[in-house]
Amino acid sequence: MNITTEKLRQELKEFFGFSNFKELQEDIIKHLIRGNNAFVLMPTGGGKSLCYQLPALLMEGTAIVVSPLIALMKNQVDAIRGFVAEKEGIAHFLNSSLNKAQVQEVKADLLKGITKLLYVAPESLTKEDNIQLLRQIKISFYAIDEAHCISEWGHDFRPEYRRILPIVQEIGKAPIIALTATATPKVQSDILKNLGMPDAKVFKTSFNRPNLYYEIRPKVNPEKEIIKFIKQNEGKSGIIYCLSRKKVEDMAELLNVNGIKALPYHAGLDAATRATNQDKFLMEEVDVIVATIAFGMGIDKPDVRFVIHYNMPKSLEGYYQETGRAGRDGGEGQCIAFYSFNDIIKLEKFMQSKPVAEQEIGKQLLTETVAYAESNQCRRKTLLNYFGEVYPEDDCGSCDNCLHSQPQFEGKDYLVTLFQLIRSMRENFKADHLANILGGVINAMITSYKHNTSRFFGIDKEKDDKFWLAVIRQACVAQFLKKDIEQYGLISLTDKGKEFLAKPYSVMLTEDRHFEDTGEGDDVDDDMPAGGKKGGGGGDQALLSMLKDLRRDIGRKRNLPPYVIFTDPSLEDMTIFYPITIEELTHCTGVGQGKAQKYGKEFVELIQKYVEENEIIRPDDFKIKSTNDEQKIGQFIAQYTDMHVPLDEIAKMKDLDMDELLEKIEAIVAVGNYINIDYYIRQVVDDDKIEDIYAYFKEEAESDSLTDAMKALGPDYDEEEIRLIRIKFLTEVANGW
Repeated sequence: MNITTEKLRQELKEFFGFSNFKELQEDIIKHLIRGNNAFVLMPTGGGKSLCYQLPALLMEGTAIVVSPLIALMKNQVDAIRGFVAEKEGIAHFLNSSLNKAQVQEVKADLLKGITKLLYVAPESLTKEDNIQLLRQIKISFYAIDEAHCISEWGHDFRPEYRRILPIVQEIGKAPIIALTATATPKVQSDILKNLGMPDAKVFKTSFNRPNLYYEIRPKVNPEKEIIKFIKQNEGKSGIIYCLSRKKVEDMAELLNVNGIKALPYHAGLDAATRATNQDKFLMEEVDVIVATIAFGMGIDKPDVRFVIHYNMPKSLEGYYQETGRAGRDGGEGQCIAFYSFNDIIKLEKFMQSKPVAEQEIGKQLLTETVAYAESNQCRRKTLLNYFGEVYPEDDCGSCDNCLHSQPQFEGKDYLVTLFQLIRSMRENFKADHLANILGGVINAMITSYKHNTSRFFGIDKEKDDKFWLAVIRQACVAQFLKKDIEQYGLISLTDKGKEFLAKPYSVMLTEDRHFEDTGEGDDVDDDMPAGGKKGGGGGDQALLSMLKDLRRDIGRKRNLPPYVIFTDPSLEDMTIFYPITIEELTHCTGVGQGKAQKYGKEFVELIQKYVEENEIIRPDDFKIKSTNDEQKIGQFIAQYTDMHVPLDEIAKMKDLDMDELLEKIEAIVAVGNYINIDYYIRQVVDDDKIEDIYAYFKEEAESDSLTDAMKALGPDYDEEEIRLIRIKFLTEVANGW
């Protein structure tokens, strides 16, 4: 079948109301109509769906669209029926959400030749009844949407996608068009190979979404930050992604309690509830949908104005796809993610049940996510580089790193040292191992290869492994180095890198951002935030300096480290809200009634004097309302620890793991409340260890950072032991109980 450009544009206008095609759409459609295979790599909002919808309406037969997202199927079927109103059966979906009568209706329309587009889940495609049904109709082509699911290197690998090719061959041969918004070069190769079309024409547009703003925030009191942000963007549609179904439910409830219309969306909800919640979001009856990262929403809404990640996703592909739901109409799209390395550790724990090969792939994908979050480089440049695209500008002007650029340093000598090491080792090691050598880190792998005897080992005593990791990442983005994905990330020199080594020249680099271990987990309550975190600042810097001086003086008088008085985030909130009473002080991050009463008098007096002298107009108080569940669980923990019930039993009672329970206890203690867990500590931690850890927090620690404590105390002390003693220390010393 051939069709002229003029005719094709007439059909575009008639069916979809558009006068012109977006980039590459026309070429893709003509290629498919001629009976050829195609691979389409186009960012979210680039118009992938139209590349198979329009030819399906024009070609003889029925197009089979394989999609993993039930929500998206319904959304797209409704849209097609809206375009072709006189034929309800022109588009159908076939999946587990249909009852028997609905399935019969779909089959009847297919056999009558009414249906031009049939959306099927990969699981539905493999059912013998459906195979026999599809063999009875003429197939115009197969469209494999979200094709990255085919690859185990993709962010949403689904084994069912591997069975598509043999099923297609059984049903009947027809052209195949594979489409995805997120695929690294490795994933692209996997898709073409597994669909049996290595010679398919590849249509690829830029991954750049210039209308999107990217920002990573430290995970400090995220619920409060999220509510503030939404209140400042009132009336705008947004999506919040969380790691667990429980957090989705809790977050949706918290938003509603605080006057924000929100609904949950995750795989644990029944199909009818998911469909209802989706429709309410699309119809703007609610402003915010809260969804799990693991469950693809597939909501095709063009005017989503913000996407917030409460937890970082497990891969940059996932992050890119999810942020891509913002600003699909070309308008404003703010993409904000809250980063805590504690979340990364949780994601690694989730992988432990998987086969070793999948664990290795998953860890490498997570490493890329960490690198992106902690980098001070342009986020757009880093993202595009990950997908094999070079962004020519040094400053995109639309990410946090470019808008708040960090000091640069001359990197020539560091790059020379790094490249000499790589060359000397015959390019056989990954980034973290190279960084460990240069940073002087002793571990089993370093000693087994005897790399601690290398002349490069600890070559610069002032630069640690994190510094060298930042150098390696920037060298990759600058195309000096390449990472072999097939070999789990082995680093080698490119031709450009070899040329640089032969004749070095000036290259400016930046150090990575440093995120404290926030202690924030999936279920930390906003009213009881964990302490010891670095905030984002943004308040009255002159007042902040005065408050820090006061905190230091009080610490000296009481012989306490300053951080146990009030944490930095607490002081930063004071510089924003200017509390002048003890009651107002309790509304600041990490300040409960106990801490406010114990330490607050001098702080509110200083702030009141500062406000009067500088004629400060104080903002309206901002306080987040907590849900009843949040209050109840805090009371539950306090009650059962008073009764000396073992912590592991308390965790089971509330369907929590130990990690989650400790997060809640840390949150309670951080605001000055009393929790006595001595009875449990004596059961599980040796007395010598208790003394050592306690002494560290009292005499050595500059903050209550878990990361710093683990580094200082060494491998003989495990994370849970340190957390337990930190709770004891904060209760007894910081809170004075």
